[in-house]
Amino acid sequence: MLDIKYIRDNIDIVKENCKNRNVNVNIGRLLELDEERRDFKQQIEALRAERNEKSKGKPSDEEITHMREVGDKIKHFEERQNEIETEYNDLLLQIPNATHPDSPIGGEEDFVVISEHGKIPDFGFKPKDHEELLTNLNLIDFERGAKVAGSKFYFVKNDMVRLNQALINYGLDVVGKHGFELLETPDLAKHEILKGAGFNPRGEEKQIYNIQDEDLSLVGTAEITVLGYHADEVLDLSEGPKKYVALSHCFRTEAGSYGRTSKGLYRVHQFTKLEMFIFCKPEDSQSLHEELLNIEKEICDGLEIPYRVIDIATGDLGGPAYRKYDLEAHMTMLEGYGEITSTSNCTDYQARRLNIKHKNEAGKNEYVHTLNGTAVVMSRFPIAIIENNQQEDGSVTIPKVLQPYMGGKKVLK
Repeated sequence: MLDIKYIRDNIDIVKENCKNRNVNVNIGRLLELDEERRDFKQQIEALRAERNEKSKGKPSDEEITHMREVGDKIKHFEERQNEIETEYNDLLLQIPNATHPDSPIGGEEDFVVISEHGKIPDFGFKPKDHEELLTNLNLIDFERGAKVAGSKFYFVKNDMVRLNQALINYGLDVVGKHGFELLETPDLAKHEILKGAGFNPRGEEKQIYNIQDEDLSLVGTAEITVLGYHADEVLDLSEGPKKYVALSHCFRTEAGSYGRTSKGLYRVHQFTKLEMFIFCKPEDSQSLHEELLNIEKEICDGLEIPYRVIDIATGDLGGPAYRKYDLEAHMTMLEGYGEITSTSNCTDYQARRLNIKHKNEAGKNEYVHTLNGTAVVMSRFPIAIIENNQQEDGSVTIPKVLQPYMGGKKVLK
């Protein structure tokens, strides 16, 4: 969340930022509540000071009566203050992060293409999409997945299981070279951790599976669990940032998804993902954001996937991101590009919510900056590999970097 002092001092900037990010928040009401809560706090403190002062001597009957009245007033003020705090916090948490000045302004389609990489295959035949290819090769079963768990669940079979494991191991090896510590995280997180990450499990959030009668939800990304790993801690960043690469299952309802982008593996309810996450000093976050982007590019370059890098527009950033880059791979199913990785600099937006700090050079505690980035995801990556490496006979060549992880196998057939 944003610092309330920053909001007070930059009202017009905050309002304009909300407009650019398509977020409707009543800033005026927030500032009214802020003033009320501060006023009640001062009154309560004054009344408590008066009560403490009177309690030092032997009070008269009249003073005892007055102190009872003071106590009742304190109780009343505290109840009102709690009501104000609830509404105040609800509004404060709705305000999105500030935005990088170079981020393009606009909606989902207003991104800017930064660079293009690799060569889009020029098939001498009509290419198939990954669902048809994988089904024909007996590598996936959506029909029985739906029978067991419902639509958009699936069974991965035979060499596709090995391909997924190869992708994970390849991703671990690439990211490991850059000094990331390996984690495997829980699949569940408390609601306070989800709120810290920028999700609202109790509100209108439609992408989260909640556990009934529990303060828990299934996570849609390891970003949530790794962020919570250091909640309420003061980190020692004197020797550099804390860098993690986390393996987890991910669960998403994908509410409202439809059309071509809901086909096959593109939007599914469960998948495995390798996620990078960094806690760092504020002055280091922009350079580390570029590092995450370069690692994502290194992984895709090694797999020889044709892709482009895009700078996400303000209206598509979500609440926590200050700036976000996506890598979009060429996909036959889309007759164009589809997202396979994303990396965000969230500055201190998440750290404020979960009270994650470090001691700066002046010896004072300040909030860290947090960053996240996809290393490998077992839904979108296989699409790009299968569709771009298909052969006319329906077989699929395996990228050279993955072949050693698959015992030298070169073709899925």
